[in-house]
Amino acid sequence: MNNIKAYYENEMKLFSDNYVVNWHEHVWESAPGVLNEVLCERLYEGSCATYMDKVLISDPITAGDATSERCRQVNNVVVEAIKRHPDMFLGMCFVNGGNKEEAIEEVKRCVDMGFVGIKLYHQYFINDETMFPLIEACIDLDIPILVHAGRLTRHPNSQPRLSGGEHFADIGRRYPEANIIMAHITGGGDWQWQLKGIADVKNIYTDFSGSVIDAPVIEETVRILGADRILFGTDGTLFAGIGKMLEGNISLEDKKKILAGGAYDRFIQKAKK
Repeated sequence: MNNIKAYYENEMKLFSDNYVVNWHEHVWESAPGVLNEVLCERLYEGSCATYMDKVLISDPITAGDATSERCRQVNNVVVEAIKRHPDMFLGMCFVNGGNKEEAIEEVKRCVDMGFVGIKLYHQYFINDETMFPLIEACIDLDIPILVHAGRLTRHPNSQPRLSGGEHFADIGRRYPEANIIMAHITGGGDWQWQLKGIADVKNIYTDFSGSVIDAPVIEETVRILGADRILFGTDGTLFAGIGKMLEGNISLEDKKKILAGGAYDRFIQKAKK
C-alpha cells in the first residue's frame, strides 16, 4: 500500500506542486431545486484527492424548458454547493439567452453573489442574434462565457443548435472584447473542425474537459491555439482529464500554464474579492 501511495504522489506532482483551476464541472439536482448531495460530495472529495485548488461548477438545464424560473432554481442549487465547500467551489451562472432581460438580471444576481461567469447550453447558437444582448451584458460585467460546444459526427440532429467552430469564430469577430470558452475540445466529435474554426480568433478559448483521449488532440490543440488559450477542465471525467494532462506530449511550462488558467485567472481573483 505504501508503494502505491508513493507512486501516486510522484505521478501527481504536476498537480500537487502547482496551482490548479478546473474550469468545467457540474453539480446536479436530485429533484427540482434540490442539490444532489451525494454527487456534490463525490466531486469535492475527488477534487481534493487530486489537488485541485478551485473548481468552477454549474447546473445546466440540458433538457426541457430552460425558463427563467428554472434557471434561477438551478443557480440556487449551485449556491448551496458553494456554501458546503466555499474553499473549493466557484459558480458559473446558467442562463437561457432566450429569456432576454430576465436572463441578464439573473446573471447580475449571480455575479453579485460571487459567481465567476456564465454557462450556456445549446438552446441557441452562440452567434444567434438573440444572444447579442446577453453577450454585451457579460462584456460590461467583465465575465467569461462558457458555452457547450461540438461538431457531432454521430447523431448530429440530436443537438440541432450545438455551436461549432464556425459559430464561435463569427461571434468572436463580432465581439472581440468578449471572453468566450468553446467547451470541451476533448468532448468528442470533430475536434479538428473546431480548432480550425477558432484558430485565428484570439478571444475564443477552449478547455480540455471531456472523456476523449485521442492522440494527438492535446498536442494539436496546443500547437494550433497555444497554451495561453487553453483551460483545464474535466466535465464529469475527473481522472481522464488528469490523465490527459499527465501524458500529453507538451512542455511542462505549457502544462502549468493550462492548469493555472493563464490570463483567465484574473476572473477567479476578482470573484474571490
